[in-house]
Amino acid sequence: MEKQSLTALVSAFARAYHARHNEVKVFDDSIARQLISDEEYAGISGNMAKAAAFFRPELSGSPEDALREVVDHQLSPTPLGRAAFTEEMLEAAVRLGARQYLIFAAGYDTFAYRQPAWAAPLQIFEIDHPATAEDKQRRVSALPIETPANLHGISADFREPNWRSRVLDCPAFDPMRISFCSLLGISYYLTKEVFRQLLSDISSMLPRGSSIVFDYPDELTFTEQAGDRAKMQVMMAAQAGEPMLASYSYTEMERMLEEAHLLIYKHLQPDEITAQLFQAYNDSQPEHAVIAFDHVHYVLAVKQ
Repeated sequence: MEKQSLTALVSAFARAYHARHNEVKVFDDSIARQLISDEEYAGISGNMAKAAAFFRPELSGSPEDALREVVDHQLSPTPLGRAAFTEEMLEAAVRLGARQYLIFAAGYDTFAYRQPAWAAPLQIFEIDHPATAEDKQRRVSALPIETPANLHGISADFREPNWRSRVLDCPAFDPMRISFCSLLGISYYLTKEVFRQLLSDISSMLPRGSSIVFDYPDELTFTEQAGDRAKMQVMMAAQAGEPMLASYSYTEMERMLEEAHLLIYKHLQPDEITAQLFQAYNDSQPEHAVIAFDHVHYVLAVKQ
């Protein structure tokens, strides 16, 4: 990656669109829209409205209707669901003593800029590839908001062997403190060996009781048995220059985590994601229901 992540920008767009157009929300990202320029927002909106013929060929209606359908059907489910799940698990972890929040591949995550009162004990670390980290900082610097005192940015490429030293060298990071880590949208884009090593490396620098949240595509993702949305998502990622590289069975993921001294504490399958995270919104907007992707699962794992 020589440039900022396009998929991260589209995820931010999905969160921004959802927050602006709904009173009852799956996840309320009140800052995301400010990180996207008007030109970018209009460009993504126009492209996605035109793409409706690809995503939902049976649709008819205005460009705005088409955009809404593409966002709700294709773009929003995973960014909204995994963010809601993560921050729910983070709040519980803070109440149990977590004092550091490590956001791996932070992209355009905005938690640090809208952190609730319960996050006050946290030191927050945004860890990302230098190109995306620099772009995020450029966007934030243009906003009339102050950088929170408990936020620390760390540039690192997880595919490089020295990435851990960048975290450990950060003066604010304490390897003895119980930590909560989010690895959202990462497992798709790394080979299995690299993701396995990443889990092991993260676990090795955290104390017992620390936890990791991530999403992963299951073993049907790259097969003919995959749903249409999953196939389209794989195609979109490849066209954006960020191809998906791996998928996992539950047994395989469980074994990989155990090798890293992590045990699955919570695991949500797609139907559970829809029922637990989307139901209130869907009840309020039945004509614009958000349904979890067929082959995407969420995990909370705890170090033993």
